[in-house]
Amino acid sequence: MPEIFVKLHIKALEGGGYLAISPVLPGLVAQGRTIAETIEISQDVARKLIESFEEHGDPLPPGIVMPDKEMDIEIAVGM
Repeated sequence: MPEIFVKLHIKALEGGGYLAISPVLPGLVAQGRTIAETIEISQDVARKLIESFEEHGDPLPPGIVMPDKEMDIEIAVGM
């Protein structure tokens, strides 16, 4: 399977840690101690959700991106 890009919204939680949801992939909710961990968990959840869509023959929700040869992304850099 090629890489698929899914938009995430990540917010810091009051008690510590981070929560990620996806505005384009219903059901994607992930929580981690760091942003990196939250993204890693989100990737696993997204993979399982997308596999479920494919297994059931359902089309992927709009907003999920199959990259072209070139693209711009933002990355997190710990300081």
